[in-house]
Amino acid sequence: MSGHKESILREPLITGNDITFAKITDDILTPVENKPNKAWWIGFIISALGALLWVFAVSYTFWNGIGSWGLNKTVGWAWDITGFVWWVGIGHAGTLISAVLLLFRQNWRNSINRSAEAMTIFAVICAATYVVSHMGRPWLAYWVLPLPNQFGSLWVNFNSPLVWDMFAISTYFSVSLLFWYTGLLPDIATIRDRAVGVRRRIYSILSFGWTGNVKTWQRFEAVSLILAGIATPLVLSVHTIVSMDFATSVIPGWHTTIFPPYFVAGAIFSGFAMVQTLLLITRKVLGLENYITMFHIESMNKIILVTGSIVGVAYLTEFFIAYYSQVEYEQYTFMTRFTGPYWWAACMMYGCNILMTQLMWFKKVRTNIPLSWVLSIIVNIGMWFERFVIIVISLHRDYLPSSWAMFYPTWVDVAVFVGSIGLFFTLFLLFLRVMPSIAMAEVKLLLKTASEQSKMEQIKEGHVSKEYVAEYVDSLEKFDSVNQEQYAKL
Repeated sequence: MSGHKESILREPLITGNDITFAKITDDILTPVENKPNKAWWIGFIISALGALLWVFAVSYTFWNGIGSWGLNKTVGWAWDITGFVWWVGIGHAGTLISAVLLLFRQNWRNSINRSAEAMTIFAVICAATYVVSHMGRPWLAYWVLPLPNQFGSLWVNFNSPLVWDMFAISTYFSVSLLFWYTGLLPDIATIRDRAVGVRRRIYSILSFGWTGNVKTWQRFEAVSLILAGIATPLVLSVHTIVSMDFATSVIPGWHTTIFPPYFVAGAIFSGFAMVQTLLLITRKVLGLENYITMFHIESMNKIILVTGSIVGVAYLTEFFIAYYSQVEYEQYTFMTRFTGPYWWAACMMYGCNILMTQLMWFKKVRTNIPLSWVLSIIVNIGMWFERFVIIVISLHRDYLPSSWAMFYPTWVDVAVFVGSIGLFFTLFLLFLRVMPSIAMAEVKLLLKTASEQSKMEQIKEGHVSKEYVAEYVDSLEKFDSVNQEQYAKL
């Protein structure tokens, strides 16, 4: 038996010494099967109020037109496209965690992939609302589709990156939704088997007749790998295409070939930060510390550090390209970031995304839960300002000084953005009430091999040297869900 267990030098992915398959099911399904606690209600009421604000602000925009926003002839894109790109970026972490880490057989994804996938779906929905809102005539949104001649000779302009956006994001949403729901099937069947009455009928329909036999599991694993293979290039392609909204133009500050990799790294950066923001609260409120451990938190912080450093290099490369090109318009655009009227936005962008992220080089910061949560929020604030800087600063002073203009957001701009955040959290909190936030079937695979319980058995059986045991116990000091007294008795 011990030969099939994971090395004791690896930190456990499940903590606790009384974990069983039944306990995993009970712990994860507690928020689904029981009444919500006070913390959930507080969060839901606040989020629902934000969602109502979003409904009002978007309805006001539809009724009065986008003239209710702070846009003008010079700055034709501002908070609308800033919010759109920001939400698309946040939606990248879910597919990355699910697809890429699955293909690389990274078992630490098992505890966080479900919530990250749900976050992807809701973030893309929020991004899509911006696309429809800033059209001006949302009832003609179907014009972005290649229509048959029965609608008249109406064909979209396939040379437009905005049309590429529609195809890329709709494909990304479809594959992500299918991937997320496919992974839910075994867990929905578990809820079905434990439910009674109407809930049993509903979950029976949602489970698509899942039986759990060997053939079903074989097909499940095959489909998961196929979808992961399809979704992996989408992680790179979607934000690459979004970046081409800017890179294919001739606006100084936009017309640069570094945008595709720069935007992809930034998307993963902000996406993992949002996953961290959500999961650190979720693990505490729902009591999931044994399944979302300090190893998961530190691993996500490491990815945030790496992608944040890549974004920092991209910032430096932008300035070098502007200097080396000897194009005065390009140079002026980047100088304006620090000397123009929006210098404060650039300072927020560089301070949040570069300076604050570098704190994660220190292990004490990466393993400090309150600090990690604060830094994850700071990262997403910085990434919003990054999109604002790229869009507004590049537009507000163009080639003709006579057309220069400032952008000032109206209450509608602010309400649409704040409301979209409320909509996102409302959807996520509802998801926690009706679906398991952790993939039970996948976590159970780790219990006999990568859990603290299995490693404790190895120690008790005497299969591990004292040096390895000491090194393993030292690594557990950072875990807030490990009982150190048990190791002191060994």
